[in-house]
Amino acid sequence: MLNRFYGAFDTERRSGACDGDYRTPFQIDRDRVLHTPTFRRLQNKTQVFWSGEYDFYRTRLTHSLEVAQIGKSISYWLKSMPDGPLGDDFFIDPDLVEAICLSHDLGHPPFGHAGERTLNHLMRDHGGFEGNAQTLRLLTERIFSAKRSGMDPTRAFLDGVLKYKSLWTELGNQPEHHFIYDNQHTYLDWAMGGNDFPLELTPGKVRDKFKSIECQVMDWADDTAYSLNDLSDSVRAGFLNIEKIEAWAEKHGEPTGDETPLGDLMRAIRRKRVDPFVGKRIGKYIQSTRLETDVNFLSGSTNRYRYRLAIDESVKAESKLFKRLAFEVVFLSPQLKQLEHKGSRMLRQLWEVLGERYIAQGKIDGQDFQLLPADTAAEIAAAPDEATRARLVCDFLSGMTDGYAARTYKRLFSPDFGSIGDLVG
Repeated sequence: MLNRFYGAFDTERRSGACDGDYRTPFQIDRDRVLHTPTFRRLQNKTQVFWSGEYDFYRTRLTHSLEVAQIGKSISYWLKSMPDGPLGDDFFIDPDLVEAICLSHDLGHPPFGHAGERTLNHLMRDHGGFEGNAQTLRLLTERIFSAKRSGMDPTRAFLDGVLKYKSLWTELGNQPEHHFIYDNQHTYLDWAMGGNDFPLELTPGKVRDKFKSIECQVMDWADDTAYSLNDLSDSVRAGFLNIEKIEAWAEKHGEPTGDETPLGDLMRAIRRKRVDPFVGKRIGKYIQSTRLETDVNFLSGSTNRYRYRLAIDESVKAESKLFKRLAFEVVFLSPQLKQLEHKGSRMLRQLWEVLGERYIAQGKIDGQDFQLLPADTAAEIAAAPDEATRARLVCDFLSGMTDGYAARTYKRLFSPDFGSIGDLVG
């Protein structure tokens, strides 16, 4: 059935190619992402706890799958609302939302957000590093195509992963996060249909709020998964228990009685019913959404900007509460910070040796050690300048899984690790 929500502006690809496929353009976007090594590598990248340490805990891959399920469910929920603007031939495409949700963390490096901060620091003289910007780089320049021309995404899909729309240099002196790379302005311009941002959409937080409806759905699905599913892992791992919740709540003046979010969570922990608690809450978060109309400089060109996602304020407040709890009790715990430091140190030392050999194009102890795969080394050698070489080394490091980064570190720096068998076996 024809979906009038989208037009040629939304389904256009940068190449101008017409798919001519039995699948919709958005199904093709989703399928191209699913069948890339980049997507598969998410199974060994940190979500909260180091991937591979235990089989139970979520990785970037399982997190992305959960976000995709929640995002699709929000799409179905919004379509089902009897008083909403959507209907059988006018709806937010769940395949498009799924593609966006599956892709939203593709650019994240090993070792979680600590790895992201480390690479941004190491790239401070070469345009920075940001997970969302790296996702954009992968989709447009790196994955799916042997010619390094990206997967040729549709405009709606590319725009859907653009959580941030400010360039690195627009945010001042070496911003910490929430930017795209300066040379990605052409993709941003194309996603916006060649329209300049109005003066009131200043770079930074104001402009970041300007998202397509599918990006907003993905963002809320990500918040839902982050604020609820990460709690489940934290309880199972022993990082979050009743005593710690009560102490945190007392410190911050948060209520813990009956019919309060923290009270409900503690009751679920006592009854060993955390997963059912999380499942019920996910359903509540999905059904807290509705659509409102919006008028802006793109609302006349596409329905993707004609609507904004409204979320019940009490549910948003609960989500923020759970995220604060997880961040302050779990993410800031000495145990996790020690692991983050270890991951950061490994990335820094890998960067130093690869930088000396490939960015500065120098010798190591007077020798031309070949430390990278031949195709990667050849691409770096053909790069026109130091900034491009640095970006390619950063691509290599950010594409590593936790395990691959740790093994490479050990092979390079640990005397009792590695043998010729590791290389030919």
